Amino acid sequence: MGIGASIFLIALGAIFAFAVEANLGWLDLAVVGWVLMLAGLAGLLTTLYFWNSRRRTAVAPPTTVRRERVVADPVVPVQDDRVVEEYREVRRPGRTI
Repeated sequence: MGIGASIFLIALGAIFAFAVEANLGWLDLAVVGWVLMLAGLAGLLTTLYFWNSRRRTAVAPPTTVRRERVVADPVVPVQDDRVVEEYREVRRPGRTI
């Protein structure tokens, strides 16, 4: 039973217990109202208990910590103690500048 159904049972039981003045002879609506309110309260407490226990087990500490390395200077290839800068030009067929 969910929270909405529990609140509905509590409200319906309160209506039967406090607002309805009917004499059925074999059925006392005030007792039916109190039973419905108790059933709704039990369902509400049970639902809240299970929601709370489910939420508690979902939290887990992280197992690994990732550390990212930030490189400020780009790496430039070196050949024979001199810096070699490469320049590539890629042209697509059919496009002219």
